[in-house]
Amino acid sequence: MANHVIAASAALLEQMRNHYASDITEHLPAGALFVAKRPGCTITAYRSGKVLFQGKAAEQEAAKWLEPSEQKKAAAPQPRLSAASAIGSDEVGTGDYFGPVVVAAAYVAKEQIETIVAMGVKDSKQLTDEAIRRIAPVLMNHIAHQTVILANQKYNDWQRSGMPQTKIKALLHNKAIAMLMERLSPIKPEAIIIDQFIERDLYFRYLEGETNIVRDRVYCYPKAETVHIAVAAASIIARYVFLQEMERLSQKVGMTLPKGAGAQVDQAAAKLMQMHGPAILELCGKLHFANTKKAVQIAKQQ
Repeated sequence: MANHVIAASAALLEQMRNHYASDITEHLPAGALFVAKRPGCTITAYRSGKVLFQGKAAEQEAAKWLEPSEQKKAAAPQPRLSAASAIGSDEVGTGDYFGPVVVAAAYVAKEQIETIVAMGVKDSKQLTDEAIRRIAPVLMNHIAHQTVILANQKYNDWQRSGMPQTKIKALLHNKAIAMLMERLSPIKPEAIIIDQFIERDLYFRYLEGETNIVRDRVYCYPKAETVHIAVAAASIIARYVFLQEMERLSQKVGMTLPKGAGAQVDQAAAKLMQMHGPAILELCGKLHFANTKKAVQIAKQQ
C-alpha cells in the first residue's frame, strides 16, 4: 500500500476538513484531527500538521494539496528511508487485559533487508500466532534485537500513580532502543523508527528527566511497518515474547488466559478470582480495564 505524507498549516487543515467532510469517519487514532476514506485513499490528518495519505491513489490525492513548487520537489528523487539501515520499535499487549506490555526494538541493516523480507516478515497483526511462532525464532537469530517486558504488577503500580499509558509506552520504547543502541555500538543506525502511538514532540516530553534518552534520527510514523521492515520485525518479536509470557502466566495461574479484552476475558477473570481470590488479578491483569469490574460482578453472581 502506497503512503504519502505532507505538512499542512492550520488553515490548510481546516480547508481539508471541509473538503473531506462527507468522507470523514468516526474512528480516530491518537493525535488525529480527522480521518477520511475515499476510493483508493485514506486520509489521516494529525494535530502536528502532518497529513498521511494511504492507498493506491495516495500520491495523486496528496498532490492536490501541494503548491506547484512543492509538487516539483515531491517529484524529485528522494533518499528512501525504507532502504536505510534502521532500528524499528513496536509494542504489544497494551490492548490485552491479561499479560504484560512488551516492547521490541530490532535492527535491520540495509544488506539484510532482502533476506528479512524473504522470510515473510510483515506486521504481526497480519500473521497468525502459529506463523509468529514459526518466523520469530529464525528472525531473532538473524538480527540484533532487544525486548523490554513490563510485568502486570509494575504496570498496575505505574497506572495507579497516574501515569498515562502513552507515557508508559514512551518509557519502554526509549529503554528498548537505548539498550539495543548500546549493544550495536559502534554501529549507528541511519534511522530509528517508532510505530507512532503519540506525536514525536509529546513522546520526548514524556521522557524528560530520564538519564538515557535516544534523540538522534528518531522518527514516529503511523503504520510504521510500511515505512521500514525493521518495524515489522520488531512487531513480530514483541508478539512472540508476549505469547511466551501469556503461556508462562497461564501455567502459573492454572488456566489458559485469553487474549484481548472481550467478554471471554470477563469470564476468565471471574473464574480466576473464584480459584485464587481477587488478588490474583494484580499478578496477571491490567486492573484499570473495565474487565475487572465486570469480572467482579460475574463472580458475585456465580
